[in-house]
Amino acid sequence: MQPTHSIPSSNETQPTASMNAEHSLINHNDSDNGKDNESTKIDQAANRMPMLKPALSLFIILAITLGLCYPLLMTGVAQVTMPNKANGSMIEQNGSLVGSTLIGQTFDQPEYLWTRPSAAGDGYDAAQSSGSNLGPLNPELVTNVEMQVQKLKAADPQNTAPIPLDLVTMSGSGLDPHISPAAAEWQVNRVARIRGISSEQVQKMIDAHTEGRQLYWLGEPRVNVLAVNLALDEMSGTN
Repeated sequence: MQPTHSIPSSNETQPTASMNAEHSLINHNDSDNGKDNESTKIDQAANRMPMLKPALSLFIILAITLGLCYPLLMTGVAQVTMPNKANGSMIEQNGSLVGSTLIGQTFDQPEYLWTRPSAAGDGYDAAQSSGSNLGPLNPELVTNVEMQVQKLKAADPQNTAPIPLDLVTMSGSGLDPHISPAAAEWQVNRVARIRGISSEQVQKMIDAHTEGRQLYWLGEPRVNVLAVNLALDEMSGTN
């Protein structure tokens, strides 16, 4: 008996052929879409190329102008018009550099005017400029103020006048080279007594190095402590 073979009907083969044709069409469309996307990216890159050259040129021009030419020009103008300020407002005495009018120094000898307390490093360290950052209710602030008050009174026990605030508090930078005229005047008698000169002579030196308000209305009058102390040494013949 011969085996029977079933022949698929035309209805059974039609769905298979249709699916194959549809799959082929999808693959063709995907291939076309991929080519279109690549073509679009190439076109976008080609459109950006003309913009890259002027942008790069502008960057180079600005870098040279603002990063090199302008700083060199300003440095040259400053060196010609104000060389002392441009170089840090340095002070020299007898050929030796003794400091700057812009940065304070610590003075604790009784024959000198004293500066404000400083929180910059160990005191007036320009590499560690900082305030104390202590709030008004911080016990450490109260302790620091009391210690400074006792130090000032110990240096001049005869002085019973109220101590000016800036002599017992720190500045925001810790580098302030100035004190108020009131703080300088509070120390006049001590300095005069230790140096063996009159209070009028000390006061004259303070007045000579008192700076007024900027533009006549900005800030407050202030005394440059280093300048006064150098002038006192020069008057006394101390090197």
